[in-house]
Amino acid sequence: MPAFRALLYGLSRPVTDMTTSRSATDFRAPSAARLVVVTVLVGLGAGVGGMSLALLLHAVQHLAFGYSLDAVVSRESFLEGVTAASPMRRLIVLTLAGVIAGAGWWCVYRFGKPLVSIRRAIAADDPRMPVVSTLAHTLLQIITVAMGSPLGREVAPREIAALWSGWLAHFAGLTPAQARVMVACGAGAGLAAVYNVPLGGAVFVLEVLLVTFEWPIAVAAFATSAIAALVSWVGLGDARQYQLPVLTLNAQIVAFAVVTGPLFGVAAWGFVKATSAARAAAPRGNALPGLVLLNFIVIGVLSMSFPQLVGNGKGAAGLSFGDEITLGLAGILLVLKVLVELSTLRAGAEGGLLTPGLTNGALLGVILGSVWNAFWPGTPLAAFAIMGAASFLGASMQMPLTAIVLMIEFTHFSQDFLIPAALGIAGAVCAYRAVEARMSRPALPQNAPASGVDGIVP
Repeated sequence: MPAFRALLYGLSRPVTDMTTSRSATDFRAPSAARLVVVTVLVGLGAGVGGMSLALLLHAVQHLAFGYSLDAVVSRESFLEGVTAASPMRRLIVLTLAGVIAGAGWWCVYRFGKPLVSIRRAIAADDPRMPVVSTLAHTLLQIITVAMGSPLGREVAPREIAALWSGWLAHFAGLTPAQARVMVACGAGAGLAAVYNVPLGGAVFVLEVLLVTFEWPIAVAAFATSAIAALVSWVGLGDARQYQLPVLTLNAQIVAFAVVTGPLFGVAAWGFVKATSAARAAAPRGNALPGLVLLNFIVIGVLSMSFPQLVGNGKGAAGLSFGDEITLGLAGILLVLKVLVELSTLRAGAEGGLLTPGLTNGALLGVILGSVWNAFWPGTPLAAFAIMGAASFLGASMQMPLTAIVLMIEFTHFSQDFLIPAALGIAGAVCAYRAVEARMSRPALPQNAPASGVDGIVP
């Protein structure tokens, strides 16, 4: 019971959201037993939701591209299935994806209740999200990614888990502070379930969503993510996302991480600004269906020559991590993937940017690594891809700890690579924030002193 009381006390304390600059406290705390039951149910619901969405993704992929029709989860990868499909089939599937995406999101915005993001739910005293709109939003993301959308699928399981957690916390009578913690834990558990990253899901909650490492909240985050990942094994198995060749740490990799880390940070800053601008300019009215359809037709045409463009980027990342991609192909895919990611967001489709960002970093790592090998040879391109993916992901998402944990769980790389990965992420995040501070600094009037009094820097 002392442990339960400590957990209850920790979850009852004010949780300050940096986006709202406020905290909420409710002294009418429910029993510790009820809070523990809610924590377990959040993990179970997130696991079932994440597993169900992942199985739906696989089923739609197999049906759309005509591979592994006898199994929902198969040994044949999505990239292998897409590559084996005829170019015309790819074009037809992408065109259908454009029809579904355009019509679907137009209906959501036209007839559904306004969507509530996970961050807004966590910041609110009542974290409940609209049921029908959120379900439609998540299903559209999963179906369109399965049919070839270049955006990520990770937002959908987080949203479905946050939806479940918010309503569960409401029915359980949790305080506003506790409900926000449960919604954040649910979102992290959804991520853990769909990617089999229990540690990454928990750290994501603490570092990104709640910005706190208080141990009672950490217990809830780790418990929900672990339960969700365990539940997802029932349908998805205990498998890593990417396979790596045998890699050995050397001085070249460490030096590469230190030198190129800031370059990945600057590239990540440009990517974030471009994607944010594309999302902000996306239509929500009658122009949306036509623009989305046109965008997916263009992707379909490109996929006839480059099947690696189809989907959220996992295929291209797998080629990079597997040391199975050339410099020329990596350059072409990087340019095309960034363009289709931006155009898809600008047209009005929705999805995440975790896997797309990771893939962009891996491809850029292959490009820079190829140049590096020309002067200091001897390192497989897969090692550079890992450094690039970790650095770009950590900077673009502004989550250095979560990025390195996710890379460990995604690839199971050797613990020796923690050193260069940490150095690369540190350099990337520092460069990102330096550029952000520089670009957000207000312009001074002409002939005005640079700083201080009378131009003297204090």
